[in-house]
Amino acid sequence: MNFFIQFLTYFRIIISPIIFLLIVLFASISDYWDGYLARKYKLESIIGSVLDPIADKILLTFLVLALSIELSSPYVAFLGGTILVREFWVSALRDLNARSNNTEATTVSQLAKIKTAIQFIALFSFLLGLYLNSALVIFLSNFLLFVALIITLQSGLSYTIATFKKTDEH
Repeated sequence: MNFFIQFLTYFRIIISPIIFLLIVLFASISDYWDGYLARKYKLESIIGSVLDPIADKILLTFLVLALSIELSSPYVAFLGGTILVREFWVSALRDLNARSNNTEATTVSQLAKIKTAIQFIALFSFLLGLYLNSALVIFLSNFLLFVALIITLQSGLSYTIATFKKTDEH
């Protein structure tokens, strides 16, 4: 029985970095490749353009929740929650623009692509900090999350201005 208990402990030690790498790799690589392949083979679709950002938001939501709980961090919870509110707001703007025939106001911008990358880099750096048990990496992750928040709010503001500028003209 002792051997089995020790085996479970060692198994968690060995499997933890593998799970971490799989999450990072599969999330990042799948996001890149689905967009690249859809564009390359001209297989872009309405359902794909709707589901791709939703997949990012679902992953983002679970990472923010998990990290807020694991770190017991009001800072991560507040910044992460604010980032999520922006994501929901932009989804509402996209819906409004679809109904108003104004979809170009919320077409995915280069800044939004950078925003998504910075968000996931920040969140995955928290995971790395937890894995390494490194206060320094966690501290740097807090800074990265703040940078992600600023870029997130800027892109949300750009979409908001573009939406209501067009809406006012109609």
